[in-house]
Amino acid sequence: MTTAAPAPVPASGGRDLPHPATGEIRLESVLHALSDPMRLRIVRELAAEGDELSCSQFGLPVTKSTTTHHFRVLREAGVIRQVYRGTAKMNGLRKDDLDDLFPGLLDGVLAAADRQALRLGDG
Repeated sequence: MTTAAPAPVPASGGRDLPHPATGEIRLESVLHALSDPMRLRIVRELAAEGDELSCSQFGLPVTKSTTTHHFRVLREAGVIRQVYRGTAKMNGLRKDDLDDLFPGLLDGVLAAADRQALRLGDG
């Protein structure tokens, strides 16, 4: 009788987060995710940085649980990708995926958000 080898343990220690495949990203989910001021702020910061940022690098004026909720909505909508690097949860904008699916949408939303921030003095 042979015994099966144990299943390999994922490199991330089982902390992989679910993300929609590019083809599963829906316009209405993306628009909903971007409609909240805190989530739009996160996206603007990621776009300005052009690289991944850890959750702790965002100084959002909300509780930790609310911050976690906002990141989850963005991830589940396909706007950001979250991966664990050690103990840090890193966040990156899925710009290429969004540009392929909805050309110009993200750039237009970010430009409009920048104009609004200047107009309202939130720049």
